[in-house]
Amino acid sequence: MRLLIVEDDALLGDALATGLRQLGHAVDWFESGARADAALVSAPFDAVVLDLGLPGGDGMVWLQRWRERGVKCPLLVLTARDGIEQRIAGLDAGADDYLVKPITIDELAARLRALLRRTVGHAQAVWQHGALEYDPATKIVRWRGVQVDLTGRELALLEVLLGQSQRVLSKAYLQEKLYDWSGAEPESNSLEVHIHHLRRKIDPAIVRTVRGVGYAIGSGEASP
Repeated sequence: MRLLIVEDDALLGDALATGLRQLGHAVDWFESGARADAALVSAPFDAVVLDLGLPGGDGMVWLQRWRERGVKCPLLVLTARDGIEQRIAGLDAGADDYLVKPITIDELAARLRALLRRTVGHAQAVWQHGALEYDPATKIVRWRGVQVDLTGRELALLEVLLGQSQRVLSKAYLQEKLYDWSGAEPESNSLEVHIHHLRRKIDPAIVRTVRGVGYAIGSGEASP
């Protein structure tokens, strides 16, 4: 997943970003709603983690503004405001989940996985696509019942392709999903390298190339 964290506490924001990156996610972290607003226009995020006590504008204001503007990205409120009225107000304003600090990275990651499952239409914890099985919680991939060892970036790519199995995804879109703004620019052929590795480790037909458009997940059946 590519995640957007909006948190003005530097220690907490850094800890959340670091912990989620260690779990294999691309993460961008900003300390204000204004910077997060600009980021939402620029990149295809899978989910937002939003603090409410932000400088220069309360998080509830940004939440309402994004929903009114048509931003459909799943959003999880993570705040110290623990009153039941505040929880109800956050959910009614458009939040998909509401958590009260403190929280562990593992629980936050689990909540985000649940949001993603609802978004992409995978009701089960383990995603099934033909002979391919993928467990987002454990990052375990099985092809025809045999576990496949993939790198973090290969797993992230496979998750994006599985999450939008009915679409052909452009190279630019896939790169935006895989890389946050915290690291160096990816090599020009890095996406092709990851796709080559998926085909080699799983099956040559696991990723389809649609010439002039991009890539899509294959049928999920073994190639002849």
